[in-house]
Amino acid sequence: MKVSPVRIALVATTLIFATAGTANAAGCLKGAVVGGVAGHYAGHHAVVGAVGGCVVGRHLAKQHAQQQAQQQAAQRQAAQAQ
Repeated sequence: MKVSPVRIALVATTLIFATAGTANAAGCLKGAVVGGVAGHYAGHHAVVGAVGGCVVGRHLAKQHAQQQAQQQAAQRQAAQAQ
């Protein structure tokens, strides 16, 4: 029985969303779209690209959220020092 790439993509997406928190979902979605398109044009590997893009997107979104939290903490400390 041959499994279509569309079904693999749907299963992978479902698993990713089941394990992803809401804060990481946006990074995953953006990364999956970019990775899927890049993978498609780089040898018809859209599913692999989408999964990889999701992982990278989540990582970058997490880093961005941490940087924003640090900036907000620094601003609060500066406001309290005044």
